[in-house]
Amino acid sequence: MKAEMNRPIRVLIAKIGLDGHDRGAKLIVRHLRDAGMDVIYTGLWQTPAATVHAALQEDVDVLGVSLHSAAHMTIMPEVVRLCRDCGLDHTPVIVGGIIPAADKPRLYEAGLAGVFNPGTSLEEITQTLRDLAARRRAHAERQPPPDLQTPSGLARAITAVVAGRDNGLPVTPEDKRRPTVIGVTGAPGVGKSTFIGRLARALRRKEQRVGVIAVDPSSPVSGGAVLGDRLRMMDAQPDHQLFIRSLSSGNQPGGIAPHCGDVVTLMGAAGYEIVLLETVGAGQGDTEVRKVAGEVLMLLMPGSGDAVQFFKAGIMEIASGFVVNKADLPGADRTIKELRESLDDERPVWSVSALRDEGFDPICAWIAEKSR
Repeated sequence: MKAEMNRPIRVLIAKIGLDGHDRGAKLIVRHLRDAGMDVIYTGLWQTPAATVHAALQEDVDVLGVSLHSAAHMTIMPEVVRLCRDCGLDHTPVIVGGIIPAADKPRLYEAGLAGVFNPGTSLEEITQTLRDLAARRRAHAERQPPPDLQTPSGLARAITAVVAGRDNGLPVTPEDKRRPTVIGVTGAPGVGKSTFIGRLARALRRKEQRVGVIAVDPSSPVSGGAVLGDRLRMMDAQPDHQLFIRSLSSGNQPGGIAPHCGDVVTLMGAAGYEIVLLETVGAGQGDTEVRKVAGEVLMLLMPGSGDAVQFFKAGIMEIASGFVVNKADLPGADRTIKELRESLDDERPVWSVSALRDEGFDPICAWIAEKSR
């Protein structure tokens, strides 16, 4: 149990409903990261169903909701009900926001594990999360081995592998159902998360089961992380054939997280045919993704370099293909032209606009060819 508690606590923070800002939620997220926790932040305007679906896949220790819309007596019982329906009845649910003190007893009666009013100190919130996470992990330790053919089982198995508790899991690295693994790398801000979200849904329209591994950097100071890639991939209605798991890098160099290869193996054993692996915002020497992914897509954006940059060794060499994202911006044509002129081989170059959901069919066809 001591080793179990040494890994970062995983917390999901969501804004459900029509709240127009998330300043308070972001303050909480940053504080929890600085307290050494891994925080999955799903952003504004989420639904209860999408929030619980995310908590299930991420195998979080605590599910937290921030509300300022006076809808807590409607939304929070629904979140608790959905958790129970999908087997998360031992995952504590908490809420914070503009909540009258008179409503707190009713929320506890509805099954919430924590209710925080304005003025609650960050230290009290943090300690409550630590206590709740410890109880939830103690329960998880007593559970039977996970069934990879269920979403909750796959989520638990990934947690076990990442924590180094993979003894007895029903899969080996030689599993015959190893999926097609496509790494997606590129500099910070190039739009990897949005691109992957769009690409995953384009593949889903072609009836492919898709897994996503999204890696974000860990803090070198606290060891915690803000895992924010998921918010650019979520839809209001959960897709049960699209499995997204966020991982922190653990300060491992090279752009990926520890145990990524093991997580790929688990997703393949669970029946996901294609796995998209997103690196952290990568530099020229961050090439570790090539050891896990059979193919690597390098994302660029207009103005991201010139012919000299494209000649340089490192991350440009490991790419199987290049994607110029944000092709709706000025300078896209010039970037594409210079990139093609700098290549001395037949590696493909595509232009897409993830914002407009344009240009994904040729990439899907290329992935289908690689999957044969």
